[in-house]
Amino acid sequence: MTRRLYKYLPLTALLLLAGCSNPATAKLDRENSFWDKYFVGPLSDTLDWFANLMGGSYGLSILVVTIIIRMIILPLTLKQYKSSKRMQEVQPEIKKLQAKYKDDPKKVQEETMKLFQKEGVNPLAGCFPILVQMPILIALYNAIMRNPDIGTHSFLWLELGQKDPYYILPLLAALTTFLQQKMMSSQMNPQMQSLMFIFPVLIFVMAMNFASALPLYWVYSNLFTVVQTYFIYGKPAAAKGVEVVEAKSKKSGGSKK
Repeated sequence: MTRRLYKYLPLTALLLLAGCSNPATAKLDRENSFWDKYFVGPLSDTLDWFANLMGGSYGLSILVVTIIIRMIILPLTLKQYKSSKRMQEVQPEIKKLQAKYKDDPKKVQEETMKLFQKEGVNPLAGCFPILVQMPILIALYNAIMRNPDIGTHSFLWLELGQKDPYYILPLLAALTTFLQQKMMSSQMNPQMQSLMFIFPVLIFVMAMNFASALPLYWVYSNLFTVVQTYFIYGKPAAAKGVEVVEAKSKKSGGSKK
């Protein structure tokens, strides 16, 4: 469970950050803050540059910068996927060791480490990419919320510095969060299934109370993750299950003939 939980660290970090602070009230301090000078400031400038390039549309600027950032960290995501896949491949062997040495936890640990060395598996390899992604995504979050120009612009029906009066954006943020998790359901155990309902509800409640620029970023990021997950992991487990049942039905029907 712990190994699968780290997949949700970026979303958890953003929820905690959004819930515990209001970065929109903090101005960028490029002179005294290393974080603002080298992370938040450059991303904020990039948002301004793309907005000027697109006729002052910060809504499109957030979309472009989100895609660029996600493409930059895509190799880390792929590395995380490969590590997770390798861990899944050795799980049957680990279960055999746990059954064989069930009365000796220390022996299980020793044999498991030997197995990892033999198969060339690093159990911490999947955590490193996600830890690298977190500060980048949090910096982008800060850049969006602390850019003073974003709040004065409109996009579609939205005033980016104000809450969505029609609650359309919070609903989209919640739905895309649920869809994102549904796409990753094949990588989740039953205990993690509850997160498929908890996170969307949290996102909806928080999106109702934040300036529209942030939920808009969440929607963009979620949609990118959905597309990315489709190509990396394939169809969600539910769809795969339907295909398996259909295949078995066809097979049994053919055998009767």
